Amino acid sequence: MRYTVERSSLGDQPIVALQDDSGRRVRIACHGATLIAFEVPRGGRSFDIAAGYRDAAEIRARPGSRFAIMVPFAGRIAGARYRFDGREYDLQPGAAPGPRESRHGFVRDAAFALADLTADSGSARATLSTSIRGVPGYPFAIDVFVGFTLDGGGLSLEARMRNAGEEAAPCFFGWHPYFRVSDGAADEWMLQIPARALIRTGADLIALPGDAAHVPLNDAPALDFRRSRLIGGSILDQGYADLAADTDGRTRTRLIDPTTGFGMTVWQERGVMHAFTGDTLQHEARRSIALEPMEFMANAFNRPECADAVRLDPGAERVYRCGVQPTA
Repeated sequence: MRYTVERSSLGDQPIVALQDDSGRRVRIACHGATLIAFEVPRGGRSFDIAAGYRDAAEIRARPGSRFAIMVPFAGRIAGARYRFDGREYDLQPGAAPGPRESRHGFVRDAAFALADLTADSGSARATLSTSIRGVPGYPFAIDVFVGFTLDGGGLSLEARMRNAGEEAAPCFFGWHPYFRVSDGAADEWMLQIPARALIRTGADLIALPGDAAHVPLNDAPALDFRRSRLIGGSILDQGYADLAADTDGRTRTRLIDPTTGFGMTVWQERGVMHAFTGDTLQHEARRSIALEPMEFMANAFNRPECADAVRLDPGAERVYRCGVQPTA
């Protein structure tokens, strides 16, 4: 197999591409380190399993936060406030009265620098980097490196988060990809999530406190996808926890088009999986499904049981790996 890399642009947005001579091609925008396409050969044509952005305007506007890199937190923070090391922080200081919410971290609009772009006989790789500094309510310094590798196993992502400051910081990783396995709708696809529990939330989509957040899947059959089954009319905006790992230590969420047998797997080393059928999206509702590997559930900054796990000491680095593997 021969792998190649290239730099190009989509309108005014710089992008990089990773490809091989089988016809697989990955395109990544430097804005937000956002995956915008993952094309694979299928039935004599190229099929894009990534429901990414079509043009520069969409890259800038990021509707649906498609393929967002979520650092230093994933999902929502309740009331845009959190407590860490005995201190209170407000991510929306001076905000007008009304609903308050902060979501998906601070790098979705960051201009990532291209730190590495290389290819050899075994893979094509791109590493993009940015830094978090001076964010209101987050007085910490985090350097972020996101590496994408295309090889025989598909596309893998390795995120490195380094505390470059002088005090400990709360920090964890999440990814917000949307996928499709046909030109149809999510209702027509089979989904399998190897979870043992649901994450129960309130009306604000914030997980309930303590053990109340965890519901055994045996008690929620309508949302149980431990065995692959048709998504059908299920409306999903749901976190899944206590994921069962395979013998290699990875957990695998699978999406399949039963008509053709074509599918894909999202793997992750640890954490939770959030599934979203996109019903609230204006133009793309149920045309794809978000399968989001996250280190911890949303609002982890405010959960006492997560305090030690999200803590990143000065000079320390956290690494998280996940990936996507198309299957014929």
